[in-house]
Amino acid sequence: MSSPLADALRPDKLSDVVGQHHLIDEGAPLRRIIEGGNIPNLIFYGPSGVGKTTIAKIIASKTGRLLRKLNGTTCSTADLREIFSETDTLSGRNGILLYLDEIQYLNKKQQQTLLQYIEDGSITLIASTTENPYFYIYSAILSRCTVFEFKPLDTSDVLKAVNRAFIKAKEIYKKDFSIDEGVSLLISQRCAGDVRRALNMVEVLTLSADEHLTLKLAQSVAVSAPVRYDKDADEHYDILSAFQKSMRGSDENAALFYLARLLEAGDLISACRRLMVTACEDVGLAYPSIIPIVKSACDMALQLGLPEARIPLADAVILICTSPKSNSGIEAIDSAIADIRAGRGQSIPSHLMDGHYEGAKKLGHSIGYLYPHAYNGWIEQQYLPDDIKDRVYYQFKNNKMEQAALSYRRLQRGK
Repeated sequence: MSSPLADALRPDKLSDVVGQHHLIDEGAPLRRIIEGGNIPNLIFYGPSGVGKTTIAKIIASKTGRLLRKLNGTTCSTADLREIFSETDTLSGRNGILLYLDEIQYLNKKQQQTLLQYIEDGSITLIASTTENPYFYIYSAILSRCTVFEFKPLDTSDVLKAVNRAFIKAKEIYKKDFSIDEGVSLLISQRCAGDVRRALNMVEVLTLSADEHLTLKLAQSVAVSAPVRYDKDADEHYDILSAFQKSMRGSDENAALFYLARLLEAGDLISACRRLMVTACEDVGLAYPSIIPIVKSACDMALQLGLPEARIPLADAVILICTSPKSNSGIEAIDSAIADIRAGRGQSIPSHLMDGHYEGAKKLGHSIGYLYPHAYNGWIEQQYLPDDIKDRVYYQFKNNKMEQAALSYRRLQRGK
């Protein structure tokens, strides 16, 4: 049985690896570690098909250690113990290099069993994961490893691998055919930075081609770029974070791009939720009318459903991005919450307490309260508890709406 083209083309030296320039270019940290030969415990974090396994295998080939491989989706505690037992054998005398793919699938107890062998150096761990290691890997393991983040590949990097793959595929499958201009670029653009997916497309196209590989055939195989998105994974939160930060930063082009990613993944609910919170948190009192406007746009989107929902949501995104910004509201409530959590302000002033029941006056409740409407809308009196009576939670920001409110307040209070 022949191996997949992606495996046949797997590089065996760093100079043939595409992408990950921040890690393996000359002078980059991971390259320096590999060339130094003293390999520490490593965790490779990033999406599928970007070179984690390839680089781990290159590292393994450069060491004199016994290489063992496990996959977290299938390995058991017994599999781990079998590898641990080899540390006392002749073959394992120089130490064992354990490549553990998808380490996030090991439970906490399984991860803990690695600690002793990592600490005494009898096992060097190179683990890979598609999930954020700071969420899914036991902290004691993390503290003993260096984490390197792998990025999705740029189209230009994937294109190098695709062109190389077509040459190799002709050799492997003993076929000679011409290729339409634009085929390699199409595959490189539609693999979403996953070189393994790109090479799988090359393999399918090569096997299905006769004398001529047309752009039309390539389009039928590379239908559309997959959307990297999982509501239970950290990438979900990365996209939402970028979405809100782009709106907060008044960049409507970036915000529309991240909205499009959410909508292409079908996540209408998260898009609406983040729009509404941004309207309140980041525009807020600088343009308070935006809050019901954005709420109405989100309601409309949820009633319309996709694809029409994109229209009111795009309007809402652009409105938020082009509006003045103020976070005075969230700063104010967070300051008040901080006092509550610190145990301050426990005793409400007696003149503010409820006086609408028999016996309230005997307790001194509501006595001395001044009704503001009897004093042209405002009269000075204490509202906060005694221990925090001089607290100022809300600070007027320098925008038209809040400055107008501040001017009104000063006029009302004769200041």
